Amino acid sequence: MNKSLSIVVPCYNEKDNIPLILERFDQVIGNRNIEVVLVDNGSTDGSAELMDALLPRYTFARKVTVEVNQGYGFGIVSGLKTCQSDYIGFTHADMQTDPNDVSIAYDRIDQTLKYIKGNRKGRPFLDVFFTIGMSFFETVYFKKRLWDINAQPNVFPKTFFEDLTEIPKDFSLDLYLYVMAKTKQLPILRFDVRFTERIHGFSKWNDATFKSKWKFIKRTTAFSKELKRSINRKER
Repeated sequence: MNKSLSIVVPCYNEKDNIPLILERFDQVIGNRNIEVVLVDNGSTDGSAELMDALLPRYTFARKVTVEVNQGYGFGIVSGLKTCQSDYIGFTHADMQTDPNDVSIAYDRIDQTLKYIKGNRKGRPFLDVFFTIGMSFFETVYFKKRLWDINAQPNVFPKTFFEDLTEIPKDFSLDLYLYVMAKTKQLPILRFDVRFTERIHGFSKWNDATFKSKWKFIKRTTAFSKELKRSINRKER
């Protein structure tokens, strides 16, 4: 079976991680038909210039530029829209998940169209506790089993993505894609991935105050309500 995968890596001020990302992909892609799309998502730390300097060394990678940061989801979608592979998807640039996970996802692509998603292991207790709470809420609310919603990588058929509308620009993207895959009855394949500490930079989630995390929960809940109303309108 001939298959191809384009994986988007959104980079917002990830200058220190970019060399690590490219080198690790170079180590693990092998002869797989994988394209890596680095999105400079409005960075201000010199990430764009570093990409320009490094990318000629890596024939499997290219760059997409977002001039002004408009959100995590906007950066990813900007990259996905340029992809021409049979399967497309995304993973994070923080190196908390191994780029080799993308190779594992690629190896699970077959003739059955499916949504392939990581399942995080090795996370701190409080993060797991939060994940359980959010997973339980979203599962009950949408009446679909939704677990570890923000796990990476996410890989799906390009045809699935092309049919989507009203795609969010923020961190609701993971939830939106997961729910839509369930709604469209696309088979979900999960596989375990190790989740480690950041090598460079900081985690907005881990460094956030309780007040900030509570705001995130409220925004996610509000988005869930909007998404459910939208799905119900289309099903009438």
